[in-house]
Amino acid sequence: MLRVLALTTLFPSAVRPGFAGFVERSLLRLAAVPDVAVTVIAPNGVPPWPLALHPGYRAADRLPLAEDWKGLTVHRPRFPLLPGVGWRINPALIARAAAPFVHGADVIHAEFFFPDGPAAALLGTRLGIPVSIKARGSDIHLWGARPAARTAMLRAADTAAGLLSVSHALKADMIALGMPADRIAGHYTGVDLDSFRPVDRSATRTALGLPAPLIVSVGNLIPLKGHDIAIRAVAALPGVHLRIVGQGPEHAALEALIATLGAQDRIRLTGPLPHTEVAQLLASADVMALASEREGLANVWVEALACGTPVVITPVGGAAEVVDRPAAGHLAARTPEAFSRAIADLLASPPAQAETRAAAMRFGWAQHTAQLHAHLERLVRDAPRKSPQSR
Repeated sequence: MLRVLALTTLFPSAVRPGFAGFVERSLLRLAAVPDVAVTVIAPNGVPPWPLALHPGYRAADRLPLAEDWKGLTVHRPRFPLLPGVGWRINPALIARAAAPFVHGADVIHAEFFFPDGPAAALLGTRLGIPVSIKARGSDIHLWGARPAARTAMLRAADTAAGLLSVSHALKADMIALGMPADRIAGHYTGVDLDSFRPVDRSATRTALGLPAPLIVSVGNLIPLKGHDIAIRAVAALPGVHLRIVGQGPEHAALEALIATLGAQDRIRLTGPLPHTEVAQLLASADVMALASEREGLANVWVEALACGTPVVITPVGGAAEVVDRPAAGHLAARTPEAFSRAIADLLASPPAQAETRAAAMRFGWAQHTAQLHAHLERLVRDAPRKSPQSR
């Protein structure tokens, strides 16, 4: 039996049921492998009074300390959170809160490099358990730019038995940051090839009451995702429609931009949607467009391709590893003009859905799960337990 302790600040809850679904799906599939047991620790930061009275924090504070989440045992230990300033000590606080739940684990797997990685490394060193840390993109690019966080991340990387990266491009960024190249393995995101699949676009759009031609974008409404660029790009294409799926602090500003451009009849923010509806929308679209400032390897890129829908994305992170053939779409500069040209080109000469889907076949969950399982088994086999450090 391989007993995996997954430590992750990226995990859904009753407060945010759709948050970090890619981590949830990865761990559920790992837990379904015979002779593998997965326990999840999803730390819950709670700020001091009066910040704790904020509705968002108050709702999170009501989450159960332990629960069964779709068959996974999930612990949500609380740790003191100081918004904006406490990030330097979050790894130590998370490790302290998580320590009581690590008993019996063969390996600790951190799903994000900061603060999860340093926290997992602290626990692994104290308890003599091998540690795996996965990098996803913003953890390396955003947190790696902060000296204190970078120091903690590099220390964790040196301590960890193995590291994972969602793309080869991100692996290169990790090495450039100072992480050990010989311990980093690529580990592509997974996509449900049964849920995300091609459909008869015309018939499905008619059934769902969707317009055509249709562009879809999926991502949190934050500046990083560049939704304003997609809005301006589509507004400049007469008769083309855009649907943006997601929620976030930029909602009001994006609505105002749509109104300023006079595109309310063609461009809409849908808010968050269930996973099944996202799959329907992507399959109904002619193009998926996302003007990210940075990414590791975005799940929605691959989900769109699995639906037979080509993408227009910026050349960031592992984008070139995804758009590796003409049928997958285009890489475009992060400007409205470049996105308009790329979208117009795909609308004028759409690739065959089967050829586009073929670009996603490398990213199936079966491959993802088998690789993660083999990685964690190897760490346990090759990194014999050390004597736990005295506390």
